[in-house]
Amino acid sequence: MSASVALPKSGNWFKRLLAFTGPGYMVAVGYMDPGNWATDIAGGSQFGYMLLSVILLSNIMAIVLQALSARLGIATGWDLARACRELYSRPVCIALWLACESAIIACDLAEVIGTAIALNLLFDIPLVWGAVISALDVLLILLLMGRGFRSLEAFVIALLIIIFACFSIQMFLADPVLIEVLHGFIPKAEIVTNPAALYLAIGIIGATVMPHNLYLHSSIVQTRAYPRTDAGRKLGLRWAVTDSSIALTLALFVNAAILITAATVFHTSGRTDVVEIEQAYHLLSPMLGVAMASVLFAVALLASGINSTVTATLAGQIVMEGFLRLKMPGWIRRLITRALAIIPVIIVTSLYGDSGTAKLLVLSQVVLSMQLPFAVIPLVRFVSNRQLMGNLVTGKVLTMCAWIIATLIVGLNLILLAGMFLG
Repeated sequence: MSASVALPKSGNWFKRLLAFTGPGYMVAVGYMDPGNWATDIAGGSQFGYMLLSVILLSNIMAIVLQALSARLGIATGWDLARACRELYSRPVCIALWLACESAIIACDLAEVIGTAIALNLLFDIPLVWGAVISALDVLLILLLMGRGFRSLEAFVIALLIIIFACFSIQMFLADPVLIEVLHGFIPKAEIVTNPAALYLAIGIIGATVMPHNLYLHSSIVQTRAYPRTDAGRKLGLRWAVTDSSIALTLALFVNAAILITAATVFHTSGRTDVVEIEQAYHLLSPMLGVAMASVLFAVALLASGINSTVTATLAGQIVMEGFLRLKMPGWIRRLITRALAIIPVIIVTSLYGDSGTAKLLVLSQVVLSMQLPFAVIPLVRFVSNRQLMGNLVTGKVLTMCAWIIATLIVGLNLILLAGMFLG
């Protein structure tokens, strides 16, 4: 996979950017997966546009961390998992690998639930059968991987365009007041002073950075055939950061659009109790007076679930090979991971119905939050190591910013976890 995508030796700025476009969008998928939707919906319905500033802050932090991930991959030729294997002891690597695998399974769990809910909303397929049907995505993965990495990227970008289009139409239908939306991007003291708002804000930030994305990005940026020289790596880093920054700006739009739609449709009508995906679906069309509003919402959810499947599979292979030097056929790994995700969905749905599935979705985000420090801290340590990074080592200002972001994310996740366990 390394250096498998050729780059133009000449051409204008746009042509060069197009050649580098792809890895950033595959990473952006994790920032708009089904696990983020409930938090955005709850934030908009309960507090209107106020938490838009939190979404903006979390997105800025994500851009910085993904840029560091790309920097590590380009400077060393290693992904984050292999860097851990090379620089940490065997027991530490095993512990980090197990933590990362649990996060990937948790992420897959959110995708299974999101896909099952979308199939239920669109085609009235029971959640249990929707979860089972989601296992068939292994055939999609095999087909895409067989056609080359560029085809995989094209598929992901196509689904992202569908999600973007669906929410663009939703926002047009909701017709929010622009000045109020822009005002929402300005931080408010109430976010900190109101315990309920603070809790949701922590949830938004805590669920922003997907741990497996840091492993994924550090590997797939190496698919570009930039010259493996100091000058070539600097060029590769510049284009990789541009690619991921543009892609994550798209993710910012999608997350903001979910919150804005919820705020405009639900909060302004006094429906501050809407906190779940199914609630939002059933209320959108009646409250907007447009039949297709709910359908667009469900289509975007289905696209999000399918898209996340592709990137989680790639991340799983990268993690296993990086930490353990163990290679496994993609379809076998996919079936194992998906089976581990489907089983709890079937059991919980059978016993507790839709409400149990919603709680399981929250639990998956808790597991992701618990794993996050084990990815962020090694990443920041590695990119600030001059002996490892050479000329691409982070400077003092960037290193300080990275540690502030890491400390903030870890601290907020700990508060979020404590709040969940203490009720």
